Amino acid sequence: MIERYTLSEMGCLWSEEQKYRNWLKVELAACNALAELGQIPCEALAEIKAKADFSVERIQQIESEVRHDVIAFLTAVNEKVGPAGRYIHLGLTSSDVLDTALALQMVQSLDLLLIRLAELIDITRNKARLHRETIMIGRTHGIHAEPITFGFKLAGWLAELSRHEERLQVVRGRVAVGKLSGAVGTYANLDPRVEEIACTQLGLRPDTASTQVISRDVHAEFVQALALLASSIERFAVEVRSLQRTDVLEVEEYFAPGQKGSSAMPHKRNPITSEQLTGIARLVRSYTLAALENMPLWHERDISHSSVERVILPDSVILTHYMVVKFAELLDKLSVYPDNMIRNLQRYGGVVFSQRVLLALVAKGLLREQAYSIVQRNAHAAWNQLQGDFYANLKADPELRAHLSQEELDICFDPTPHLKHLETVYRRLDI
Repeated sequence: MIERYTLSEMGCLWSEEQKYRNWLKVELAACNALAELGQIPCEALAEIKAKADFSVERIQQIESEVRHDVIAFLTAVNEKVGPAGRYIHLGLTSSDVLDTALALQMVQSLDLLLIRLAELIDITRNKARLHRETIMIGRTHGIHAEPITFGFKLAGWLAELSRHEERLQVVRGRVAVGKLSGAVGTYANLDPRVEEIACTQLGLRPDTASTQVISRDVHAEFVQALALLASSIERFAVEVRSLQRTDVLEVEEYFAPGQKGSSAMPHKRNPITSEQLTGIARLVRSYTLAALENMPLWHERDISHSSVERVILPDSVILTHYMVVKFAELLDKLSVYPDNMIRNLQRYGGVVFSQRVLLALVAKGLLREQAYSIVQRNAHAAWNQLQGDFYANLKADPELRAHLSQEELDICFDPTPHLKHLETVYRRLDI
């Protein structure tokens, strides 16, 4: 069984406390770099490291008066540090701290999300391996098509999740960028080496060419990658919802002892987690528009993006993390009903084997149009009929029997040929 994680773990990375901790990391990294370059006395650096701290409550108290969050933070820290605090924030502008610390938050978030995604990938692979030979009907347009296996369906999910893992790793590299370049990015009051040393210490790389801020295409890509992952999880959740319908019931979300499905109908067992995931994905996708609209800032900066990011960045990654964890739990406990899959496969006397019959007739020398006509009329005579039986109709059709023997007809209703090349896919995905 999957270990249950607290869903608040991602939220902790976006708490006020953690935000200010990241600000302090940036300030201390800048002080280290300045000291390395001989611009801060070693004694002052030692004092700063020993004393630099804050309380969120004090920062908020100061901010209520000064109306500037970074100044409030610096004031609170300097109250702890004393005279050596004059070296903190030396040559920096607020966005140096804000954007570099925000990069740390995004990296920390992606690191956690990648851990949880790897766990979901493992669960999906194991479930696909378990059901690699569990035969079911494949559907197109919501209509029965031809046989597949449930493991093959899950293989598609696994491939998609693996692409998201690769994509998030790329995005992690893209967002791991800081800037300590001053008011409009020109390093007027700060040696570029300070940026290089500090960013290296923080596990970031210097932005190639910042203005007063890091360009917001970086942050928009972050949100878009999350929205893509959320949309895939929604796709899987919609499939669970569809397969759980009463008249299908091939899979079913775990229903806990004592759980209730309806206040009025005691029989109900609803796919509530899948429905929640569908709704949350809509919200995550909606943030991509706001992220894109944050890109066109005025000149070297404005702060129109700031209020937006305070909502969309934590919300999008917290919600996506929630979706990954909850879907992992759902899939790990998913009930699978192979007998119902076979029952549905055989509906209306196996009409899903119509192409096999068509190809067998063509192989006997019939024109495709003639063969198609024979198969279609027998299939449609069975389709959606209470006692419809495609196989029986074919057996009783003299035109078909003139070309196919009983044994040849029976071979057409064997699902095995539909599955003979699935091993190729399983090998690619290590299933």
